[in-house]
Amino acid sequence: MDQSPLGNRVPFIDLEAHHRPLRLEIDRAIKEVIDSGAFAGGPFVERFESEFAAYCGSEYAVGVGSGTEALWLSLLACGIGAGDEVITVPNTFMATAEAITYCGARPVFVDVDDSTYTMDPAGLEAAITEQTKAIIPVHLFGQPADMDPILELARRHGLFVIEDAAQAHGAKYKGRMAGTIGDIGCFSFYPGKNLGAFGEAGAVITNNPELQSQIRTLRDHGQARKYHHNEIGWNCRMDGIQGAVLSVKLKHIDQANAMRRRHALEYDRALSGTEGIILPIVPSYAEHVYHIYAIRVEDRDEAFYVLTEKGIQFGVHYPVPIHRQKAYRHLGYAEGAFPVAEQMAREVISLPMFPELTPEQIGMVVFAVKEAVLSTALV
Repeated sequence: MDQSPLGNRVPFIDLEAHHRPLRLEIDRAIKEVIDSGAFAGGPFVERFESEFAAYCGSEYAVGVGSGTEALWLSLLACGIGAGDEVITVPNTFMATAEAITYCGARPVFVDVDDSTYTMDPAGLEAAITEQTKAIIPVHLFGQPADMDPILELARRHGLFVIEDAAQAHGAKYKGRMAGTIGDIGCFSFYPGKNLGAFGEAGAVITNNPELQSQIRTLRDHGQARKYHHNEIGWNCRMDGIQGAVLSVKLKHIDQANAMRRRHALEYDRALSGTEGIILPIVPSYAEHVYHIYAIRVEDRDEAFYVLTEKGIQFGVHYPVPIHRQKAYRHLGYAEGAFPVAEQMAREVISLPMFPELTPEQIGMVVFAVKEAVLSTALV
């Protein structure tokens, strides 16, 4: 997004800096995969599955090809299909709704809380119908949704809870790892995530042996064993190279998340009290891992201009809520249906956030943000 003649003085994310100290270890891990020829599934994926399950405190982890596939296969394993409804939020990446649609089910949206930007449990009861089969809370930006009231309502109505934890590797809810609280947790390892692969990859975690077995079968063409197909599945296997790389990077995720939290605290301290900026709020139940550090400003276009001129890269998550996307207009939601999500779409700016951010870079971002807000106030 940066068109500044100064170039990217502060990048939104710097994967080269992130990988630099790990290169020897990563190169060695990739060489092992090449030497073994175990490229599709196999021992390197199995090792990562075991390590990731242990890290999350889950009985099972199943590696798949992407976070989208993790959501899709989880829904299929829960028996979600044509005529069913699944409740989620509109301020998330498209994949959350796509997975529901590709099961043949209908996404139903509820608004989000104005302070945490995660699912507002107060809106759930009214959204449940006889066709509702599951709820997908999204742990947005690295912060867990308020899971206890969501779970209470789900249990009362006999609904599955599938956590979209694609942005929440290592985040905690009341001391429990995100992804372990509902029936299933779904993760993306897209390269820019807190735990990122060298391409596309994802995983499902669960304590339910039947669900994990079904997901393993579905990810491999429905095979119970080679050439014996009990289900109509798909090719959703994780690559061996991704499993090996993720095993290396998993050892460093807690340190990287701690660095993200330190950077977020510096942003908080420097921007606190600045008129015209709403900073992230972390409730007492959550341990945030700041996949995204998102602020809100009233005149975002002017802020965009100033940040670009200063050479600060930034992101927008997400400028069009899913219910207002052309692809989902057939659901019939009108503008104003979910006012908090829609206001977020107009106001959110995602500031640079990665473990290797320097104090100087944070200072440049803060200076530019304050100038952007001041210039807005003077217009």
